Order: sequence, then C-alpha cells, then structure tokens
Amino acid sequence: MASRLPPVHALSAFEAAARFGSFALAADELCITPSALSHRIRLLEEFVGERLFIRDSRSVTVSEFGRRYLSVVRVALQALNDFPMPHRDASVQPRVKVTVPPTFARHMLIPRLAQFTGRHPEIVVELFLSVPLYDLSLSESDVEIRFGAGKYPNIVTRKLFEEPAFAVASPAYLHKIGGVATPADLKKATLLRSALEPWQPWFEAAGLDWPEPATGFRVDDLGLLLEAIKYGHGIGLTRKHFSLEMLARGEIVRMFDIELATPPHAYYCVHEKSAIERPEVALFVDWLLGAFEGEERRESDRVAPA
Repeated sequence: MASRLPPVHALSAFEAAARFGSFALAADELCITPSALSHRIRLLEEFVGERLFIRDSRSVTVSEFGRRYLSVVRVALQALNDFPMPHRDASVQPRVKVTVPPTFARHMLIPRLAQFTGRHPEIVVELFLSVPLYDLSLSESDVEIRFGAGKYPNIVTRKLFEEPAFAVASPAYLHKIGGVATPADLKKATLLRSALEPWQPWFEAAGLDWPEPATGFRVDDLGLLLEAIKYGHGIGLTRKHFSLEMLARGEIVRMFDIELATPPHAYYCVHEKSAIERPEVALFVDWLLGAFEGEERRESDRVAPA
C-alpha cells in the first residue's frame, strides 16, 4: 500500500508562517486569506499528529517538533522549486477564486460574466460551487456570493440585491388538485419546503396564521426547487430571476398577487477585508457590485400574476 504524503499546499503554508512568524503575513504572500492559511496549518498538524505552532493571543511560535519538521519541509520545497522545467510558462496570470451558489451561478452570474472577462482578459476567474446556508466559511476563495440573512461577522458583507418571493405551481398540478382560488385553498396542496424559501413569512403576507410546514418534500437548492414545482410535486416559492424562463414557457404559473416584498434571504458579496488589496480581486468586486446595482428596479415589471 502506498504511503500518504503531506499536502504540498499545507507544507508551503507552514513554511511561510514559520518564516514570517505571522499567519497574516504568510497568507498575504501566498495570496490566500488568513483563515484559509489557518485551515492548511490545521490540516498539516492533523497529518503529522503534532502541534507545529504554539499560539497565544498576540503571536505564533514554532513548536519544538515544528522546528525539526521545518528543516525537512524546507529541503523538500527547495528540491521541488529547483527541479528544471524548461517548458513551464514563466508568466502567471492573476486569478480570482469565486465561490457561488449553483442557481445564482447558472441564472445570474454566468450570463453576465463576459462583461468582466471582456474588460479584463488578463484575469482568470475560477468558480466554485457552495450550498447556501451550509458552506459558511471563506475557505480558499477570494470572494463568495452567499444567499442568506447577511449576518456574517468579521468579514466584509455587501448586499447585491433582493427581490420579492411569490408562489408558483405547474398548470398540471393545479388541475390535479382541482384548482386554487385563494391562499386559504393551499391547505389542500402539497407545499414544497426549503430552508432557503420558508413559507411562514409569506403566510403572514397572505393573512394566514399558519406555521411553517414540517412534513413533505424538501430541497435546499433553488434550481431543484423550481424543477420539483415544474414536475408537479407541489407548490413552492421562487424569485423572478430564476423563474422567468419557466413562466414564459408556461411550465409554471404565478399564483395570486401576493408577494413577500422583503424575504428573509438575499444575495450578498462577502470577502475578507485584506482580499481587495489584490488589484484583480478589487476589480472583480467592483464589477460585481455594479453589475447588480438597481437589479430590482430593472426586473420589477417583468413578471405578472397569473
């Protein structure tokens, strides 16, 4: 059986942190966030089974084991660095790592991203997917788009936009249950559940004193939620941007003239304060905020109740 090798990105994080005596300075050199560097150090400590640093409130100091291990790590990294690679391109493009929810990426970001790449072809954008409300650490990304309540301590948080939530269903499902004329008629329907689009605030807007549904089909992805609605699994809540195409094709219909004007969740751009010290990240964040500025006003009249 082949023996496990320590991850190289964790070794380089350890070497840089030991050399600077600072996680923040090491993270800056490696172009990652301090939290990402700490994660790499913890990963390596778990691998070797020893503490590499002694941490206190003001500084970090390499442990006795860490000092002995550091000499080996430096030799290994130097050997990798010195190995001749004649065909390697010496130029390195600036990169921006962006973590984004899948439905937002599909419907909102990808259709607009050519605006940014056209203006800045020298910057490589790398997209990674996350699960809203669950993946709540910046990890190794420079920028994240989060769908949530916007309460993210110790990181820069800027709202991109929010838009009303409303109820939709497939025509076939409405025919199957004999139609729905008033919000109170929803008692005979299956209400699709999602932590991303809770029903209870919408119930209040509709004048219904109902609790949040506790049983039935649940999916915590806005795109999959719409697919479940389209295929007749029940009635669910959605937003304009995600449902426009299905509404236009008649695959789903909007119900009532009731909408939740300020849903509990919206889209936010978040990043570490130090991230925008890199020009490519600052350019991307500025573009992102500008691309979605006034989005609610531009889309306000594009969907009408059925």
